[in-house]
Formats: sequence, structure tokens, C-alpha cells
Amino acid sequence: MYWNSFSDFLHMGGYGLYVWGSFGMTALVMVAEPLLARRQHRLIAQRLRRQLRAEAKPDRAGEAA
Repeated sequence: MYWNSFSDFLHMGGYGLYVWGSFGMTALVMVAEPLLARRQHRLIAQRLRRQLRAEAKPDRAGEAA
């Protein structure tokens, strides 16, 4: 397909909104997915470290008796 102007290119023969909207959503997901995965990884690692610290602490409730 040939375009006479940049405006025709953006319009894409009447399908521009669909084409560029799809392109934009794909770009958004490709940027957001690694960021969200990294955040989830960090939160899980923090939770596991807290659990390990809690399990490593001696139980002092039974010592007073």
C-alpha cells in the first residue's frame, strides 16, 4: 500500500485507530510486564526473608515456664 502523505499513513485507509491502538496497547504491555514481574519477584523475596527470620528466632514463650 502506498501513502501520499504522513496523514494518510496514520489514517491507514480508515483502520488507523485500530492499528495504532493495537500497537500502543502492545507496547504498553511489553513495558509493563517486566516491571510488574520484577515487582512481584521483589515482594515474594521479601516475604520469604521475613518467614525465614521468623522461623529462625527461638521460641521464648516456652522458656518462662
